[in-house]
Amino acid sequence: MRHAADRAADQPQGPNPADGDPASGPSGGPHPADPAPGAPAATAPPATAPPAASPTAPGTAVVPVPRLPDRDDAPGLYRPPGLDAAAWTRASRRLLEKSLSEFSYEEILRPEPDPEPDPRPDRCSGARQEAGPRPVPGPAAARAAEAYPPDAAAEPASAAQAATAPAAATLAAAPPPVPGAAPEQAYRVGPYRFLARRGAYGSWRISPGSVTRHGVPATDPLALVAGPEQDERPASGDTAGHLVRELTATLLADVSLDARCPSAKELADLDYADLEGYQTGHPWIVPNKGRIGFSAPDAARYAPEARRPLRLPWIAVHRDLAAYRSVPGLDADRLYAEELDPPTREAFRSAIRERGREPGAYLWLPVHPWQWDETILPLFAPQIAADLIVPLGADPDLRAAQQSVRTFLNRSRPGRRTVKLPLSVLNTLVWRGLPTERTLAAPAVTAWVRGLRDGDPYLRDVCRVVLLGETASVTVRHALLESIPDVPYQYRELLGAIWREPLADHLDPDERPRTLAALLQTDTTGRPLVAELIARSGLRPRAWTERLLGALLPPLLHFLYRYGTVFSPHGENAIVVFNARDVPVRLAVKDFVDDVNVSSVPLAELDGMPADVRAVLLREPPDYLCQFLHSGLFVGVFRYLAWLLEDGCGLPEGAFWALVRERIRAEQARFPELAERHALFDLLTPRIERLCLNRNRLRLDGYRDRPTRPHAAVHGTVPNPLAVPTAPLGAR
Repeated sequence: MRHAADRAADQPQGPNPADGDPASGPSGGPHPADPAPGAPAATAPPATAPPAASPTAPGTAVVPVPRLPDRDDAPGLYRPPGLDAAAWTRASRRLLEKSLSEFSYEEILRPEPDPEPDPRPDRCSGARQEAGPRPVPGPAAARAAEAYPPDAAAEPASAAQAATAPAAATLAAAPPPVPGAAPEQAYRVGPYRFLARRGAYGSWRISPGSVTRHGVPATDPLALVAGPEQDERPASGDTAGHLVRELTATLLADVSLDARCPSAKELADLDYADLEGYQTGHPWIVPNKGRIGFSAPDAARYAPEARRPLRLPWIAVHRDLAAYRSVPGLDADRLYAEELDPPTREAFRSAIRERGREPGAYLWLPVHPWQWDETILPLFAPQIAADLIVPLGADPDLRAAQQSVRTFLNRSRPGRRTVKLPLSVLNTLVWRGLPTERTLAAPAVTAWVRGLRDGDPYLRDVCRVVLLGETASVTVRHALLESIPDVPYQYRELLGAIWREPLADHLDPDERPRTLAALLQTDTTGRPLVAELIARSGLRPRAWTERLLGALLPPLLHFLYRYGTVFSPHGENAIVVFNARDVPVRLAVKDFVDDVNVSSVPLAELDGMPADVRAVLLREPPDYLCQFLHSGLFVGVFRYLAWLLEDGCGLPEGAFWALVRERIRAEQARFPELAERHALFDLLTPRIERLCLNRNRLRLDGYRDRPTRPHAAVHGTVPNPLAVPTAPLGAR
């Protein structure tokens, strides 16, 4: 739906410093005047979008965002552009293959070898041709590797890379034999038959276009979860109905992404914020863009793939309701002075005075326009009526949604902070609010984690890891709802804001960042972004991958071994910093208060943790702390990256995991005094517990409300590819 607060946010509030700024025009999204679906006709731009800048220029969008029809153009009806039968079939086929792969990995489905594989060889090969080209057909690692120059011509390692590189003696002694890849085989589950290979952690790689159902080529993921075969459904009926809604919304988003997908070369030219708008979502979770609560026009306005920057409205909340927290030296007045221009601050103060109130009695915070209309206005109406909450209007800056949907980068002023807002939308397993206690504690957690980094020469000077601090927060409780025992947790996460440091302030002039998730992107021809980056770097795939692992793993491992502290380094929280030649050089990490966990085993390094930090950070046993690396990084990102490097760059999957193992052993060799910690936090065990993300939704929680946030389900164990291999990758 079209929201009143959104309409207000689209109107200029005084001079707009972004006008004429390429970052807010054709690069990365629409012109500032572009309306959302349903916007008033008076504010609509011309029907043609401005021409895109050169696709080879860094930071420019390559495909202009088409104008979407508003409700004056098509009264009462909205149809997304690009939605046709062919586009739907292409997106559906991919999602069906992903569903079968991930449901099989989590043993929601249990495929068995097909004793009678389809004797018609043209069936699978023809389907694959319809599905489109693959980066490298078949196991062609040697052919792909020939495309890269010898390492002798490559750029030398940076000082940080050289300092964290495995010692020659370690490398000479470390690599055990690399297991061979499992061959492609025929499998069947219920009425479905397909070709697949097994990979690391027991994962499944389904051959594109090979799936049939009852002997007929299959492309429909909805039939998999809601088809007539009751015994084969991965979810019960009460869950399957909601799941169909999430899957359909995910497909709508995928169709939109397909319609405007740049080439790998063009993706590599995009800047950090623009690249966010082309990402395809969580690689592991099947309904990864379900966004329950959003209408289709809402998604077309607010989702990251819409690439439509907006101006956020602000509200003032009386200090009797709101609480401010920050790192030392950043009081509320300084925060507002750094985030808002003087005319905007004066306009906000005037709005409060017009209500007969004293501005000094209020805290200010931005709100998501959807959240105002759908949650804040209905649930905080008494406080709004009493002028304890006062709408202020929008500030002039244009902000772009990141993959989490609720976090916004400032496109008009990149040096200003990123802002994270609650959004009562159910997406990727949880309601996307801001938990009250964690929002209050965010700055304290930032100060503590940063203190660990700043006091450790290896992290500070060698790894040069960037910690994007959550430096300020405003929290607003709903006193009545939060007083109800066992109230659904979404009602404890309704209103607040967290300000995070901008990444630009931490980068050297020749550095550029990309989220780790971005490295999983491919273009419409199947060429991976990572293949383009490797080609630009002058390195061969193995050497480039060593640099990537050398940027990512040393700081994460050191925090684990030295401090018993882990981040959740999934694809959005981990940001890879590249040099001018697209060689990975170091790591930036974000999202501390939600995703930092510490050891439940007492460690001397944790004794000085402040009480407010200790109260909010979760303590986990050592084997579960290791899961943040295994499941968050290795299963959640690396297993997909390994496949792309094999198919698109010629680096065998087994060789990739051998490089990861070498890097872990090298870090252990660098700090022999931590040998007891290496054993305590053992990443090289033969098997690990299988954490499941889709099983949680399909088999455990469904869509029911609950008083606490759900955790990943544990189901059995899987072989660890980092252990000394005794069997081929993909063995159960």
